[in-house]
Amino acid sequence: MKANIIDIVNEGKFNRFHLFLLVTCCVIITFDMFDLVIYSSVLPLLMEEWSMSPVQAGTIGSYGPLGMMVGAFIFGILSDKIGRKNGLIISVFLFSIFTFLCAFAPGPNSFGAFRLLAGIGIGGVMPNVLALITDYSPKDIRNKMVSIVMISFPVGGILAALAGMYFIPHTGWKSVYWISIIPVLLIPILYKFLHDSPALLLAKGKTDELCIALTKANPKVSLTPDMKFETSTLKEDAGSPVAALFKNKRALGTVMIWIAFFMCLLMVNGINTWLPKLMFSAGYELGSSLSFMIVLNVGAIIGTLILGSLADKYGAKRVLVPMFVMAAVSLALLGFKANMVVLYLLVAIAGACTTGAQNISYSFVTQYYPSLMRSTAVGFASGIGRIGAIIGPTFGGLLVQLNLSVEMNFFAFAVPGIIAAIAFSFVPLKYGDFNKEASETEGNKVEQNEQGKAYEVKV
Repeated sequence: MKANIIDIVNEGKFNRFHLFLLVTCCVIITFDMFDLVIYSSVLPLLMEEWSMSPVQAGTIGSYGPLGMMVGAFIFGILSDKIGRKNGLIISVFLFSIFTFLCAFAPGPNSFGAFRLLAGIGIGGVMPNVLALITDYSPKDIRNKMVSIVMISFPVGGILAALAGMYFIPHTGWKSVYWISIIPVLLIPILYKFLHDSPALLLAKGKTDELCIALTKANPKVSLTPDMKFETSTLKEDAGSPVAALFKNKRALGTVMIWIAFFMCLLMVNGINTWLPKLMFSAGYELGSSLSFMIVLNVGAIIGTLILGSLADKYGAKRVLVPMFVMAAVSLALLGFKANMVVLYLLVAIAGACTTGAQNISYSFVTQYYPSLMRSTAVGFASGIGRIGAIIGPTFGGLLVQLNLSVEMNFFAFAVPGIIAAIAFSFVPLKYGDFNKEASETEGNKVEQNEQGKAYEVKV
């Protein structure tokens, strides 16, 4: 008797298993973002305490994204080999411990080193979380599940701003980094209750765990380890997931996705790092400047929810292209004098159309590529994007150092939005996977033989 893994997952209904996976991933992503952007909350104080120039401060701000780039590349590939569960546990340990150690850094050099190492863990989280959510979500709520997880990013940004507003005036900047040790407590829970991707469990012959995981995802099915499992995939994907990103006419789409991620994360990380400082330099109090960060991330949450629903209805590409254009327009307008209501509105729109659009971009990537290369695809898109994220804070620091006008600073951050819109418009949808059956696209299936090893059957 045969059982198709994809059909079992697709036909499942939301239950306690999905809720556990969703909540766990949301908590991890929240702290992932908190650890990344808390630097922007303490930046004005660190510049004063350590006498750092804007360029030096921007460079340290880039260390986190630099580590994220390395982590995304390493764990994107590694997790498709060692398992997404193991990759996620290692990533959580790295970003939690080394962000916590930032509180004990005696100066900018050690602070930057800890931030770099934490970034490796932060970058490793994304490919694993999104791959697991996509692999286990029922088809009819998959985009919503991914969107909810991605909302955790701006939630982490809001918590970072609130922590800065509350703790820094009372207990100093180091106290906000003490919070970062909390995710370590999740590791035993992840180890005991989290399951690897069904396709990876099948490929490794772990049929007992596969049956348990699939039964949790869809309790209506009755499975036994001696059954023959199959899953739609591509023949060449199992052996070389990196090369497969460019095969089957996906080369143009892959390159355009990478360009869009590069530009978007340059824009997102640059604004997340320098928005409080730019507003502080414009004459606002530190608390008021941090409030713009809260509005930015609230806008990102609302934007992700709205964009997720629109993407389900009209398709992600049709939504992302105009959103990136709106991001550029809103950022450009921020540089002009306006009353507080208009400023807050523009910041909220910027959050919705930068971070919100980026969140939907991740959802798009998880469905553009087949399961066995999914972590690699997200890892490489995120890794290329992190190059832009590395440049973003340094780019902003250079703009501040040049004493350019506020208008020019925001206009410079708006340009990447236009480029991202152009890049996404060239992604050919017809060559994406989007959960197609292999028999309709490539003519291959992966089945499991009696010894529990994966083999391929042409159909």
